[in-house]
Amino acid sequence: MLAKSLINDSIFYLRTSDTAITALNSMEDLRVSHLPIVNNKNFLGLISDTDIYDLNEPDEPLGNHKLSLIRPYIMQYQHFYDAVKIITDQKLTLLPVLDNNFNYLGCITLFGIIEKISQTASIDQPGGIIVIQVNSIDYSLSEISRIVESNDAKILSSYITSYKDNKVFEITIKVNKIDISPIIQTFNRFDYIITASFSEESNFDDLINDRYNLLMNYLSFD
Repeated sequence: MLAKSLINDSIFYLRTSDTAITALNSMEDLRVSHLPIVNNKNFLGLISDTDIYDLNEPDEPLGNHKLSLIRPYIMQYQHFYDAVKIITDQKLTLLPVLDNNFNYLGCITLFGIIEKISQTASIDQPGGIIVIQVNSIDYSLSEISRIVESNDAKILSSYITSYKDNKVFEITIKVNKIDISPIIQTFNRFDYIITASFSEESNFDDLINDRYNLLMNYLSFD
């Protein structure tokens, strides 16, 4: 997924002729804390709501103020993972996208990033989640996939978290089966360490048990 495809068309840019009050009102309407300043497709930088609050003359055009604008951006051909890193590292609510000639194209919003991560992680798909811990030298996604598929299931998404100087990996996988107990049993037979597991079925069972206990308590009270 390239950065260009994530541009949010509802985010407009500011000009140096716009006032600080206009900028602040626009941020409130769009529910963001940053907006780009662009003149003739030339991206000048991002202004934040904190910058605006610090201005002594908010009714003056932005161009009349001495602004120390930050200039984070992403090129249109970069992967959206790069956008995630920049937005996270710099704590931004949006990120400008530039074309090959460094002209301003639009912005990717933090909400857009979260929405895309939700799609790539198959969060909206039914299934179960298994968290596996392995030594990095023993990690094999193909073997993990083979174990899952031997139980007539498929991996919908996966990601890795590294610990202890990259010597230990924690692999989180989501599979397209709600009943994941057979898969867990197979992992155990192959000496994998399962640190956590979650399934919609277990959540449903917990809900039923809670309702049952509430009912029993109510009847006992009477």
